[in-house]
Amino acid sequence: MTTGPSVSFEFFPPKTEKMEQSLWQAIQRLAPLAPAFVSVTYGAGGSTRERTHNTVCRIQRETGIQAAAHLTCVGATRAEIDAIARTYWDAGIRHIVALRGDPPESEGGAGAVYVPHPGGYSYAVDLVEGLRKVADFEISVAAYPEAHPEAPSAQFDLDNLKRKVDAGATRAISQFFFDNAAFLRFRDRCAAAGIAVPIVPGILPITNFARAVEFAGKCGAAIPQAFIDAFDGLDDDPETRQLVAATMAAEQCKDLQAHGVEQFHFYTLNRAELTVAICRMLGVRAKAPVQAAD
Repeated sequence: MTTGPSVSFEFFPPKTEKMEQSLWQAIQRLAPLAPAFVSVTYGAGGSTRERTHNTVCRIQRETGIQAAAHLTCVGATRAEIDAIARTYWDAGIRHIVALRGDPPESEGGAGAVYVPHPGGYSYAVDLVEGLRKVADFEISVAAYPEAHPEAPSAQFDLDNLKRKVDAGATRAISQFFFDNAAFLRFRDRCAAAGIAVPIVPGILPITNFARAVEFAGKCGAAIPQAFIDAFDGLDDDPETRQLVAATMAAEQCKDLQAHGVEQFHFYTLNRAELTVAICRMLGVRAKAPVQAAD
């Protein structure tokens, strides 16, 4: 049991043995916080399919924490994706994060124009509908407080989220953002549109400010001046940068709490230190160690 808000954590599947060791060190540090769930990402074009599956199953098996697998529309037919989903269900995985996904790197990666796979699910709403036919999954989908960069308008993007929820999604996890006002306006617009599922803010603790700026530029997330000023001149001062990063993220979350937010999803980048510090400042306390599932 924990006190404080409900939290969840996102990891990516490790590429090397060293990265796997780092991932499991992070999981061991974060597991005692008893997250509602943890999720594991899926590479562009389904490039990490097997590693994602192995990581998801191992987390749930060895920690007893509910693990969620990311699943995308890219690089597979409907029948292939349905088979993957059934494999997850048979392994005891009950939660899927359903995403459209990005084209494979061989097709230009993030800069490529998305083209639905022939015979595949075209978009996330189609994937949600398909998963509902496979099994009674809990399904999370993506939400974009500042609109998806490919969306023709913010209203189009909101309508698309509504379609995903109407198709059976049970939660929306937001793209990371730094401007709380943008998230709160988005939450209000969701409520006005009749979107009744939880809209969980995605929080990105900043380990490298230059990289965070790059990420934000790709997804259209504004960076408030307060963040720019706080990290200015800290490129060669990692210890101070770590303290500033934890403080800024905790203040961001506390402000959201003051506006009624009680769930947070942390993009950990497979590192635990910042997320543990932020959770402690939010009042998340583990009352007992997490036990592995039987």
